[in-house]
Amino acid sequence: MGLPVQDNQMSIGDTLGLGFMTFAFFLGAGNLIFPPFAGMLAGENMPLAMLGFLITAVGLPLVGLIAVAKAQGKVMAMLPVFAATTLAVAIYIIIGPAFAAPRTGLVAYEIGAKPFIDDTTATFLLGSLELNLTQLLYTLGFFAVTMLLALFPGKLLDSVGKVLTPILLILLVGLAVSVLFLPASEVGQAVGDYQQHPLTKGILEGYNTMDTLASLMFGMLIIDILRKKGIDQPSDQTKYLIRAAFIAAAGLTFVYVSLFFLGATAGDIAIGTKNGGEILTNYVTREFGELGSVLLSSVVTLACLTTAVGLVSACSEFFNELIPKLSYRFLVIFLSLICAVIANVGLSQLIAISIPVLMTIYPVAIALVVVTFLTAYFANPQFAHRAVLSVALFFGIFDGLKVAAKSLTDAEGQAMNGLAQVFIHIVNVMSPVLSKLPLYEEGMAWLLPTIATIALCLVFGRGRGQTAAA
Repeated sequence: MGLPVQDNQMSIGDTLGLGFMTFAFFLGAGNLIFPPFAGMLAGENMPLAMLGFLITAVGLPLVGLIAVAKAQGKVMAMLPVFAATTLAVAIYIIIGPAFAAPRTGLVAYEIGAKPFIDDTTATFLLGSLELNLTQLLYTLGFFAVTMLLALFPGKLLDSVGKVLTPILLILLVGLAVSVLFLPASEVGQAVGDYQQHPLTKGILEGYNTMDTLASLMFGMLIIDILRKKGIDQPSDQTKYLIRAAFIAAAGLTFVYVSLFFLGATAGDIAIGTKNGGEILTNYVTREFGELGSVLLSSVVTLACLTTAVGLVSACSEFFNELIPKLSYRFLVIFLSLICAVIANVGLSQLIAISIPVLMTIYPVAIALVVVTFLTAYFANPQFAHRAVLSVALFFGIFDGLKVAAKSLTDAEGQAMNGLAQVFIHIVNVMSPVLSKLPLYEEGMAWLLPTIATIALCLVFGRGRGQTAAA
């Protein structure tokens, strides 16, 4: 137990609980399925690939939380109201009902439930849609529990931070220790893009966790939870949010390092696997049998559930403030239902659709975090924010179109539909110029132009910015 709360200050126990809750919110579906697969593909180049992954999957979310604390939740205050609202809505939809939240239910089903179900092939027709019966029933139940936990946000710190997360941590530590002491094989050879560009490939792989986007949401959710705990002073809110951020970052780093190592030493158990979830399942089944399967199922289910609760709560809070007529409770129920419906699209389809979207929006989110920290050094902060984010968005759109065009092209290089033809045409028109940019082939054409724009805004406002900062 922690110390008693004095003068609206949080006890040690509450602070740890807040940090564990933040860690649990981040540790969801993508955090468990992407690192093992990346580690397997990176092989001998695992250290560089893991470093890149940690930059976007740990470093940027940590910085994002601190940026939210620094700006007191108003990270988009320098943008026009319409632009800020549009960006916020896009981020909340992507990280909430469109991709990240449904993915938690899908991964929980694929790894946490499917191995224990004798027959998962039963289907039924709903109009023209063919749905998997067991997947539908599981995702409905999963998001029903999510809804019940999210309906009582004042109890989130207690139910998630102090109850679910310690259980989750014990299970993860057990899995990590077994990986380090019982590796399946020697580290393998690097394959694909990990042979030539392990660092940048790892950075891009970290996009898939969506945690930088989530940090902008969770930061505001945590500030709201602190207010409900009686922490009203902005300086105190910032202090506790930063402490929670570092606790979460330490936990995520521990998990990612062990999962990368698991993938890199997977050996024969990775043959024929399509994602990191299958590698995890194969490893624990081989090393621990039925007990290992139960352990993995518990870890994945708890991790996905705590993340789903955080995402649904944050989205409901946001849309309630945006449209006050829609109550928080109504939004929790509505969004949970939407997540359950979208979860039945299928995991591979959901991931394939999300990648081009992430390639577009991630540069904007990263740029937003950076300029938030540099606000005091810009002569014209409002212009700097708008210019930097506009450049990041422009090049991010191109990177996203390029990935979308590739995914909509068949093995013979032919566009599979009219939308693919449009994407391919746009990419072909702009490639002669943009292909000259560093990191173009790696999918990070946005980086150098965005850095250059930030530098120009800093240089032209150096004197005034330093005066203001002083």
